[in-house]
Amino acid sequence: MYSGTRSSSSRAARDDRMAPPGAAERARILVVDDDERNLLAIQTVLDDIGDVVLAKTGEDALRQLLMGEFAVILLDVYMPGMDGYETARIIRGREQTRRIPIIFLSAINKEHEHLMRGYSMGAVDYVFKPVEPIVLRSKAAVFVDLFQMTREIRRKAQQEQQLLDANLHTNAELLRAEQELRRSEQRQAIIIESLPILLYLEDPQASPRVPKFITGNFRLLTGFDFKEILGTPTLWRDRLHPDDRERAIAAFESGREGRGYSVEYRWLCADGTYKHFLDQAVLLRDGASGAMEYAGTLLDVTERKDLESQLLHVRKMDAIGQLSGGIAHDFNNLLAAVLSGLELLQRRARLAPEHRPILDMTRHAAQQGSEVVSRLLAFARKQNLEPTCIDLHALSSAVNQLLAHTLGGLVMLEWELPADLWQPYADEAQLELALMNLAINARDAMPEGGTIRISGRNVTVDGENEAGMTSGHYVAISVADTGSGIPAELLERVAEPFFTTKAVGKGTGLGLSMVYGFAQQSGGTLRIESELGRGTCMTIWLPRASATSALAAGEIHADAAEETSPPARHILLVDDHEGVRAATAALLSDMGHHDTTATDGAEVAELQQQGLATIDLVVSDYAMPLVSGVEIIRRLRADKPQLPAVIITGYAETDVLTGAPEGVIILTKPFTSASLQEAIGVAERWFGNSNRPEQMLGAS
Repeated sequence: MYSGTRSSSSRAARDDRMAPPGAAERARILVVDDDERNLLAIQTVLDDIGDVVLAKTGEDALRQLLMGEFAVILLDVYMPGMDGYETARIIRGREQTRRIPIIFLSAINKEHEHLMRGYSMGAVDYVFKPVEPIVLRSKAAVFVDLFQMTREIRRKAQQEQQLLDANLHTNAELLRAEQELRRSEQRQAIIIESLPILLYLEDPQASPRVPKFITGNFRLLTGFDFKEILGTPTLWRDRLHPDDRERAIAAFESGREGRGYSVEYRWLCADGTYKHFLDQAVLLRDGASGAMEYAGTLLDVTERKDLESQLLHVRKMDAIGQLSGGIAHDFNNLLAAVLSGLELLQRRARLAPEHRPILDMTRHAAQQGSEVVSRLLAFARKQNLEPTCIDLHALSSAVNQLLAHTLGGLVMLEWELPADLWQPYADEAQLELALMNLAINARDAMPEGGTIRISGRNVTVDGENEAGMTSGHYVAISVADTGSGIPAELLERVAEPFFTTKAVGKGTGLGLSMVYGFAQQSGGTLRIESELGRGTCMTIWLPRASATSALAAGEIHADAAEETSPPARHILLVDDHEGVRAATAALLSDMGHHDTTATDGAEVAELQQQGLATIDLVVSDYAMPLVSGVEIIRRLRADKPQLPAVIITGYAETDVLTGAPEGVIILTKPFTSASLQEAIGVAERWFGNSNRPEQMLGAS
């Protein structure tokens, strides 16, 4: 079936594409006839007044109507299949095509009845075959002209509407821009009002300096109204901090030389407190008049300064902790040699009765030194803790008994522990010692007597709270007194090791540092609140014990203590400290063991080349030059995979605990022969015991 336009319509389409912008688009004429000769004839007649689109059937005509507009339709009445009447009825039934003029083409049926039927189907005119070209052209041209005019009117109306819409859009955009500008100005004003910053303009030659324009919340920043500054021009200079006044005034005076300035100083606000201000200004010049003025900002940096002070304090405490940990490690080596030597003297030497008190006094002094070291380790957060679930109600009874004869008759001890108080997860012995230290400090702050109140409360932290704790559940234990209080300038220092406010000989300065280190190592913190003449409140924050915390608390199995007379073993002893190595070797010898000693990893490597098949167990120091004790054990186990091993160390380094091979027992210095023997027994049973013991053993 033939459909579509002939060459003339294609040519016209190409002409339209090549036409300059704004050229009128040619109208389209649809000719429907089943006789191809009629189609060609009509196309020839109408080709110069519009683009002629040809269709041979009614169905084809309907398809063409779906693809665009037509000025007029020339429709043959009689066609096979769908005739002209039915096609016209469908065209008139569609909203998109009902207004297109239809001219019927008919070779017969000129009777009035057929004409009326055509007009009722929507025809506007009839052309009878054979077609008279002039008549057909004239009738088609009328509708083509009408279509073109209608389209031009519609186009102009669209252009006018577009111009109107564009104008309305422009006006609306202008209105929105003005509204947004006003909102932006309001937002900026509100933001500046809420920020700790002032913007100002100032005459460089003003003396004393007084801004001529200022924006921002001056009262919020200083406590004064700006009118008060204008009324008293010297007020700003008079309220500078004495230590900063000379430097700040020198910076202001430099502005008279035509330079900008930036200076930070403290200024006394209306409420009597000093704020840190960062005052910066640049010189603006008017090129036309040569006039100058300062444009500056006054920024409140008090919070930043406070944070910097806190950061410096944290870094200082961390540095002190690192130093304390290192000192404690070295002291533990010395004390290990001293205590081991004293134990050997007691075993081997026959001392006269008058000499035994001297030995006991020396041992007691060494043990006191060990206690001082443990406090240093507590501050450095490197002590060996054994956390467990703590019943504070039961702990209170034990603390009461310990403090009964210590507090004296003038000081009362009260406990406030709610029935629903959670159990903290921490080392019970260390918490008991911490509470005793805090209670004794509270007693010393009340020489004329008073009340010490120990209370507990449950705290849930969501996010980060004022104590700097991360999210979680905590138990806060407070020890409050009604004593003299601590001066504000000393609050930051009271937790430092060896710092004390007590008289000479009345304190070591390690009590609070031990409490601070214990709380930090346990996953909590220590908060101190004090007011002169009103008393002090020390609060230990500790994490709440979870349902599985009890299982995490290490316990030495009973079978470790049941070992009585262990068989002799060949033990490889490695320690770079000569005193500790000699003392430990002597202890092993007294236990009945045979030992081979080495000073470091290089010497162990030489012994390994000679063969260490007879070695039953290795006891090695952890911190040694070049090769650590952990690495020595790894190398030895390459030849003997299940070699029992004990690491001895001056403190429980995190690297030891996390990096030690399987089954390595950690023994802290100083230790006794009993704790050394116990560690050896636990290490030997490791690979054969399904209920494996804890890897860390403390000194006994």
